[in-house]
Amino acid sequence: MTALPSNLLRSGTMTEAEDSPLYVTALAKGLSVLTAFGPSRPAMNLLELADATGLNKSTIQRSVFTLEAMGYLARDIGSKRYRLTVKSLEMGTGYLQTAELIERANPFIQQLNRQTGESCNLLEPWGTDMVYVARFTSHKEMPIHVPIGQRLPMYCTAAGRAYLSALPVADAASYIERSNRVAYTAHTVTDTGELLTLLRQAHTDGFSLITEEIYVGDIAIGACVVNADGQPLAAINVSVPFSRWRPEQVLSELAPQLVNTARAVSSAAKGLKPAAR
Repeated sequence: MTALPSNLLRSGTMTEAEDSPLYVTALAKGLSVLTAFGPSRPAMNLLELADATGLNKSTIQRSVFTLEAMGYLARDIGSKRYRLTVKSLEMGTGYLQTAELIERANPFIQQLNRQTGESCNLLEPWGTDMVYVARFTSHKEMPIHVPIGQRLPMYCTAAGRAYLSALPVADAASYIERSNRVAYTAHTVTDTGELLTLLRQAHTDGFSLITEEIYVGDIAIGACVVNADGQPLAAINVSVPFSRWRPEQVLSELAPQLVNTARAVSSAAKGLKPAAR
């Protein structure tokens, strides 16, 4: 099968791709149904799915029937709402099992987890978000649960700012401008100028520190993974609660270990190229 050109895949909209004779509209609509489900919409009936996807009822009926027949959706007889089934995990786990960066990074991140005793994660960029693709959790109490596949904004997360700090300034500014900069807490920085200043500091330091900008009570530190050309591939973060840590402790104790881990992963991944985002 011929792949779509990378410039279409990276496009902010699918307008160009939709004009291509290679574009399969029915497939795109079916995938939009699967991706409509989430924490705020775990189950939906046909009308709710139509509203969530913007597709008409006839298209929704055909898509849902097909996805149910293939085992990706299941209907609750009482409520007539549909839910994702465990089979839907196949798409995500396929990526986790085949991504070369994850395979190369996991041993180093696991070692960092053993050294620190805290939650250590690998996140890759998609759009203006960072996506958790590997996670080694702490055996200690953690008030925040973040599953594999969770997406968080770049602009207010340690991993996101670490990734942006490795980009040319104009590119980083573009990501920030395209972000929906919501103030998740009283500490969230949303101003473009302030964010660019923080990115310059992160570039100088080699890491980014976040305190309660997306979750109250959370401190996170992130460092970028780059290839041999200095192109950012992903970011590693360590997340800890205020109940056990203070920012100054994170800087003195965790930052050096995180930066060393990011360098080790970067060396292991030096031959990789950034994927289309």
